[in-house]
Amino acid sequence: MKYLGIDFGAKRVGIAVSDVAGTIAFPRTTLVNNEQLFSQLAELVKNEKIETIVVGDTRSHSNKDNPITAEAEVFVAALEGAIAVPVERIWEMWSSIEASRYAPQGSGHDDASAAAVILQRFLDTRGAR
Repeated sequence: MKYLGIDFGAKRVGIAVSDVAGTIAFPRTTLVNNEQLFSQLAELVKNEKIETIVVGDTRSHSNKDNPITAEAEVFVAALEGAIAVPVERIWEMWSSIEASRYAPQGSGHDDASAAAVILQRFLDTRGAR
């Protein structure tokens, strides 16, 4: 089963894709969060034969909303309505920090790598079942 991972952001959306077996996540790209986002995601889902989308849950460690949670929830609801594959959520806290640990020195934040961390967490939890 192939998965698409999303690191949602108000300006940019990080994208990662799993291997066909659904065991390893790979950073793919970063998309601008604009009016073309859902059509770009739908095309990616079709072209990659994605069966499930995994979106990072933006809530804090204590499960409290943060400044982007409401916008992320609207995004997930719209995503579920726009693309006909299941959408799963997984905790994303510290995914950007974790992703930056593996980035080349001096490089900035990489949304696609953060999406890969989020997706890998999901894949790892599925493997434990």
